[in-house]
Amino acid sequence: MPGSRLTEDDRRAVAAGLAAGSTYAEIARRLGRPTSTVSREVLRNGGPDAYRAERAHEATRERGRRVPAGPPAVAGFEEQFATMMVHTGLPRMPARVLAALLTRDESGLPAADLVRHLGVSPASVSKAVGYLERLQLLTRARGRPERYFVDDDVWYRASRGAVEVCEAWAATGHYGAGLLGGTPAGRRLAGMAGYFDHVGADLARAAEHWRHVFTRPGEQGS
Repeated sequence: MPGSRLTEDDRRAVAAGLAAGSTYAEIARRLGRPTSTVSREVLRNGGPDAYRAERAHEATRERGRRVPAGPPAVAGFEEQFATMMVHTGLPRMPARVLAALLTRDESGLPAADLVRHLGVSPASVSKAVGYLERLQLLTRARGRPERYFVDDDVWYRASRGAVEVCEAWAATGHYGAGLLGGTPAGRRLAGMAGYFDHVGADLARAAEHWRHVFTRPGEQGS
């Protein structure tokens, strides 16, 4: 049974497989590894067109030197946390940035620290930060250097985003039901609209209630 880390020979096999036009799954089967291990390895090191075994191996060793020593369980949890977010719809790099911010004691990290910790390019961090900002999951603290953090109100904003989704579905359902009247399609849309009306209203009430319970006075937005 192979170890959890790819060896230099493994990486040469990955590069050879890519050059031969093999899929990630085919390369993984030859190595006896999960497909996700191969895909992460390639995407983390330049993608299928730019992947080079020696460069990938050295980059991995460098990342190992840069990450501060700490309990292995913490690093494992951070990876598990990011993977969970990927499985629920967040792209991998924004998920890794968000997991890094949520598992640090510091009240925010500058981009340079995220680059060093994650072992990725500044451009990758910049794109991930922009994506998370658009979802209102991350806040910038202006200064030199600029820092990024997750504030106390983030989950309320995420819940409000879900409420807005429900409201959009409900409004469209009501409009369609009005157009189609008492037809089977009209009744179907009316039922959809009613469902999202109630779910959205319940979620909005819950979000307001738990926001006040979990946000400590004086810390919001700090």
